Formats: sequence, structure tokens, C-alpha cells
Amino acid sequence: MIKIFRLKNIISVKDFEREDIEYILNEASKLENIAKSKETSEELKGKILGLMFFEPSTRTRMSFETSMKRLNGECIGFENSKSSSVSKGESIADTAKMIEGYSDALVIRHELEGVSKFISDIVEVPVINAGDGAGQHPTQTLLDLYTIKNEIGFIDDLKIALIGDLKFGRTVHSLAYALGLFNNVKIYLVSPPELEMPQEVLHDLDKTNVKYEKVDSIEKIIDDINVLYVTRIQKERFGDINDYLKIKGAYIINRKMLEGKDLIVMHPLPRIDEIDTDVDNTKYNKYFTQAENAVPVRMAILKTLIKNNPK
Repeated sequence: MIKIFRLKNIISVKDFEREDIEYILNEASKLENIAKSKETSEELKGKILGLMFFEPSTRTRMSFETSMKRLNGECIGFENSKSSSVSKGESIADTAKMIEGYSDALVIRHELEGVSKFISDIVEVPVINAGDGAGQHPTQTLLDLYTIKNEIGFIDDLKIALIGDLKFGRTVHSLAYALGLFNNVKIYLVSPPELEMPQEVLHDLDKTNVKYEKVDSIEKIIDDINVLYVTRIQKERFGDINDYLKIKGAYIINRKMLEGKDLIVMHPLPRIDEIDTDVDNTKYNKYFTQAENAVPVRMAILKTLIKNNPK
């Protein structure tokens, strides 16, 4: 276990080494009692987090706000571009520089891939990518791994099925890259042909110890896996609504298909119809726990980045 976290910014899982991930997961475990008991720590008292959310968000934005407040810090910012001066024509660069002047770190969500990296190159405070288009969502991956480790007990030797929108799903892109840092992991890729995992992600996985296999049916692999990681078909990523309607509901998880299986079901949320509500009250459901785990993990991220990079 390394004693110093290497990264100033969290932009892409590709920037991580395994030790960086383990550092954050270890820090999150230390903060979990505070997060779950809804107490506060003095770790970031007097610090301010700048939130720049150009794209809609519920869980990510609120969990970052909660995490900062649990550490006794404060938040400023906006939750959509219409409530910022970008709507008046101000450049993203100028907006970022302005909020940097008020903040000790910035959290960015944008519909275009690469915006967080661009901002990190022009500001001095730490920048956290909270999702960039169909690119990556690295902090979601950290809480996903935290959930897997807590619920399954291991990440090495994991067998996981990634299901749904693998083409545009930034959460599965980031998770696949992260799993490439662990040993003897097998990934099953389950999606409609139109939404297969991008070739560049597979190309990068080919350079790791991870094995992957494309399959067209959940039933073929459900007896062999530890985790069903389900994603929604993202309507907002389609230019033609008819293309979306053709594959909407392609994969649906229900209670009956899970009975007798030794696995957990995860989902980055929001869900639409891909997990039936009859799964909610079963032992398989870990997607709400997954969402709750965002707080200790993002607390660990904020504490680490802000204390390692004082303004």
C-alpha cells in the first residue's frame, strides 16, 4: 500500500496505477463510519469545492456536495449551464478560471469528452472529472470497486458481466480500464450489436491481464459470474429516436432469473426498465448500496486531493 497518492487530478482511470486505487479504497474505509452515521469531520473545514455541472446529474452532484459537507467544507457552483454565464456566451475557460479563484478544487461534468482535461490544464487547483460525455467517469469506478470489494470480498479473480450500453456508457469504460489493473479478471460483454464496447477500449484491455468475451445472452453466463453490472440504454446519446426504440429493453433483469444464483446486481443509476423492481427487495440488489458508497469514496477523494494540494 502506497502512503502518498500520486495524482493531483482525477481525469481518467488510465492515469491510475493499482496502488492509487487501493489508496482511495483504504481511505474510504476509514471514512465510512462518518459517512454512514451522518456525522462530520474537521478534515476540510474552511475549504470550498467548486461544482461545474454542465450536464444533468442527481447522484454524482449530490454525493459530492454531501461528501464535502461531511468533511466540514462548503460547496459553490451551478447544476446546469443555463444557470451559469456560459449561457451568456462566457467561455468554459473563463468560467473555470473564475470559479478557481473561489475554490480549493473543481468537479466538472460536461457532455463533451475531454473538457475536464482541458480545464485541468488551465487551473492550479485539483480537478475531478464527474463524467465527460461518452468518455469516462472515474469516481464512479472507484465507488464501484469499493462496493465490489465490500460485497464480494475481492477484485482479483473477479468474473463480471457488463450489460447494456457499452458503446456510450462512460461508467463501463472506466470500470473496464480499472479492472485491467487487477489479476485474473474475466469480463463478459453483453450488449446489442449497435452498442458494443468501443474497439479502443478492447485494444487497451488486450494489453492487460484481463480476459474478455462478447456474449449475446445473460443466461449463458449468469451461473459463472460474481457481478451483474447493468447499465441503461441512454436515450440522450441517440440522434434518431427510432434507433433507440429498436433496442430499448434489450436486456431486463428480474427476480426469477436470479433465483439460486451466487452474485450481486449493480447499476450506476438511474435505471429505466433494465432491472425489474421485484429485484429491489432481494439479496442480489446492491445498486442502492452502491449509490450510498459514493459518499465515503468521494470523501476520500476530496480529502486526499485537497490536503495534498493546498491552495
